[in-house]
Amino acid sequence: MHTNLLKPEPKNSSEPAPGQLTQLATNAAFIKAIAGNPDLLVFNRGIEREALRVTPTGHLANTPHPDFLGSKLAHPKVTTDFSEAQLELITPVHLSPAAAVTDLTNIHRFIYSGLEEELLWSASMPCMLTDDESIPLAYYGESNLGRLKTTYRNGLGYRYGRGMQTICAVHYNFSLSDRFWDWLQQFEKSVESPKIFRSRRYFDLMRNFRRFSFLLTYLFGASPAVCNSFLKNKQHSLDSFDETTAYLANATSLRSGNLGYQSDAQAQNINICYDSLEEYVTTLATAISTEYDTYRKIGTHVDGEYRQVNANILQSEAEFYSSIRAKSVPPPGENSLTYLSNEGVQYIEVRLLDVNPYLPLGIDESEIKFLDAFLLYCLISDSPQHDDQRCAEVRDNNQAIVYGGRGVDLMLMDKAEARDFKSWGEEILGGVLEFSLLLDSLEGDDSYSRSVETQSARLNDPDMTPSGNILKDMAREQIPFFRFAMNKSLEHREYFKSMPLTPDEEKSYRLSAEKSKDRQLTIERADDISFDDYLAKVSASYLPLQQT
Repeated sequence: MHTNLLKPEPKNSSEPAPGQLTQLATNAAFIKAIAGNPDLLVFNRGIEREALRVTPTGHLANTPHPDFLGSKLAHPKVTTDFSEAQLELITPVHLSPAAAVTDLTNIHRFIYSGLEEELLWSASMPCMLTDDESIPLAYYGESNLGRLKTTYRNGLGYRYGRGMQTICAVHYNFSLSDRFWDWLQQFEKSVESPKIFRSRRYFDLMRNFRRFSFLLTYLFGASPAVCNSFLKNKQHSLDSFDETTAYLANATSLRSGNLGYQSDAQAQNINICYDSLEEYVTTLATAISTEYDTYRKIGTHVDGEYRQVNANILQSEAEFYSSIRAKSVPPPGENSLTYLSNEGVQYIEVRLLDVNPYLPLGIDESEIKFLDAFLLYCLISDSPQHDDQRCAEVRDNNQAIVYGGRGVDLMLMDKAEARDFKSWGEEILGGVLEFSLLLDSLEGDDSYSRSVETQSARLNDPDMTPSGNILKDMAREQIPFFRFAMNKSLEHREYFKSMPLTPDEEKSYRLSAEKSKDRQLTIERADDISFDDYLAKVSASYLPLQQT
């Protein structure tokens, strides 16, 4: 397998392209140099998994956020996303995939220790939904910060509909150590400041990630079907699987298509090609400060209620829908874009991963190790700037994979030239394999290269992808999407309930929950201005960052 990946059969030419030769040479030089410094290649990683709480009948739970979980405003590991019934489970930073997986497993065990009859939905596309108004907004209390969070979500509901916001994902947070960045700057003979160098190289990584992300959508897409209860009056071109399910035979990730997190306002007014930190910050700040007529018509403060934070293209940077984001960790109360601009990129957030319904956590250690090697490949490989054409190719290639990625003879565009999807995917996997072998040599096993083998098998056989398996199982068992996802949800509940918390673990989680409630009270007591003034202050903080 390794030989095939490193030297894939050429489709149209017997010689690699000149750019590919340059990239291979760059990667080889890095691998040779870093191999003598194994302690430098340390990854910091964290996982965020979203999951709907559902009833035994598979409908969205209408119960409040369970009290035993603590304050969703202040708990470090358990909060909510859009809806009161949409949990978000967050691990802290870990140095190994195994530690991150163990932590996320323990958070699930804690949740199932008190959920009683409710369970966590196993898939990205939602459970049985009724009308939009039956989807409760997450409530974070009466502090200014809590009201801001709820108002922001109310705005999302007005702008896109509440149903869209119930779609769930797995986010993967990734960074490299300061020692690595110091070494890499010396290796590349850069004379920039460390902050500027680190940010520039993270943006190099993100450009390559976006360019190659069509492959991740194919490999990890797990939403080829959806309940008709989600579609309602939405326009779509899906086929009918049965009377309750819509699908596309070769789809990979409908979550990533026009039924998911897409925005006409953003598509028409925001064009970030990830060429620099300055472009990223100023474009987002300008969008957050620029009124959009459609949203103006919704109104901001109507009949004594805040419908949205503002009537602008974005309410905040959190509304920017992208497959990857540049991130930093600002101190409480500081504008996150200002902090990002001043301190540079501290980590990146991968946002395109579907929840895999075959996995109790929605992700596993093998997927994490593949992502590590893939991201390192994106960082070290040559990353040219993206003009409008390349940005359009990124978008169009991903959409082609979303709707028809498992079809035969699929062609994508690369620098205005058509490329066969499979041969391009083999080329990328060959590069990722080189870095996985490096990581294996540092770990002392072959787990990283085996993770690439798994994905290589999926590339060669579309039925082995999560999306392919889902449709295959639905057809074999003659069950709709709802029944498939519900069966997996029940299996996962039994999995976590089979390993109850120890008394010491339960005590630790309960104590953390109580501390989070105390922290919320502290936040609420610290407010010294009205919510109106607080919103005005938040809005004003973006103005100095706008494009001039």
